[in-house]
Amino acid sequence: LARLALSATFSRPAAAYSRSYITRKPHCSRLVSSLLLAVVARLVTSSALPAGWEPGPNSHLETTMTNMNPLLEMQSIDFQWPALDPFLFCVHHHDRYGPGNGKLGPTASLAGRALGSDFSGRDGWSMYHGKKIPGFPSHPHKGFETVTVVTQGLVDHSDSMGAAGRYGQGDTQWMTAGKGVQHSEMFPLVKTDSNNELELFQIWLNLPKRSKLVDPYFTMFWGEKTPIHKDPSTGVEVTVIAGALNETKPLDPPPSSWAADAQHHVRIWLITMPPSSTFTIPATESTHPTNRMLYFYEGSKVTVSGGQSIGVNTAMKLKASLDAQLLTAAGGPPAKFLLLEGQAVEEPVVQHGPFVMNTRQEIMETFEEYQRTQFGGWPWDRSDQTHGAEGRFAKYADGKVERP
Repeated sequence: LARLALSATFSRPAAAYSRSYITRKPHCSRLVSSLLLAVVARLVTSSALPAGWEPGPNSHLETTMTNMNPLLEMQSIDFQWPALDPFLFCVHHHDRYGPGNGKLGPTASLAGRALGSDFSGRDGWSMYHGKKIPGFPSHPHKGFETVTVVTQGLVDHSDSMGAAGRYGQGDTQWMTAGKGVQHSEMFPLVKTDSNNELELFQIWLNLPKRSKLVDPYFTMFWGEKTPIHKDPSTGVEVTVIAGALNETKPLDPPPSSWAADAQHHVRIWLITMPPSSTFTIPATESTHPTNRMLYFYEGSKVTVSGGQSIGVNTAMKLKASLDAQLLTAAGGPPAKFLLLEGQAVEEPVVQHGPFVMNTRQEIMETFEEYQRTQFGGWPWDRSDQTHGAEGRFAKYADGKVERP
């Protein structure tokens, strides 16, 4: 604005004006007025800019406004969502299963499905890699963490350490695969007289090289104990899985997690906004590259700082260094978002399926190790192990049993 004020006064560079020219009364008056406007404009715009931001020698109003807009990029999303360092992968499962058959599988016919690899979404649901019960029978992981957030339905967990669990209905399982573990994740259809709706997010969070070979570990964030930030004036609710929101502090992640260090600014939030409500994602102050992705997966429209209206099923890359204000459309259903944010690990990522290491040689060694050891073997009767009529529980490798 300062530059625009001066350019409105002079149509040629200031160096071209002689002392005698600018001391003539009309021009002097215009110059003084412009300088005053420039000072005021500079004070106003400086107070609105993020801390530490300074315009370059060739900055213009358009550049200034671009730097104040938190929205960098956006793209449509469906099943698997784009992820940025330190996150590797994010997938959203939303299956509307009908009643169960009493054996934790669907009553509906499975004819015509590619059993063993059914991602069809036919009739509103998939079997995934399950053949009788939907889900993911035993498979290995190494070198990263899985964060599984279940908002509806249930997941049966079993692993090569002998640990097990049934969780869902607002629970989160945070598992550090570390040096290698097998686990299964099945979706038991426990209700036989009503539908079994399932919604979950599985998020893969990278481990730095120093932590890729730690012992496998998992912890449960039971829904009843997971902090929820509620704003009574707007009705906005934020489930805080990682990364504090004002005074709402998260539960402790696994000790070797990238999220265990608060300086890494890892945030995993589920945000629910009523129609015509506002919420501001606060800026993150960091001296290291920090990535922020916001996924708008349910609702109709949202307006982001800067005035751009965005439709549902959109992933937005936002500047973590700026506040991002969200305004939901009037009428219609509540708007729902997943926020993933964190300081980048900034290490080479070599991924092959469920293995994530730093070099191709390490991936080859991982394959050889898995063929040789099976990461401890599989102690269960079935690769699609389920837990019968159990309620929600967690049994750890040391034998400890925990319930909500």
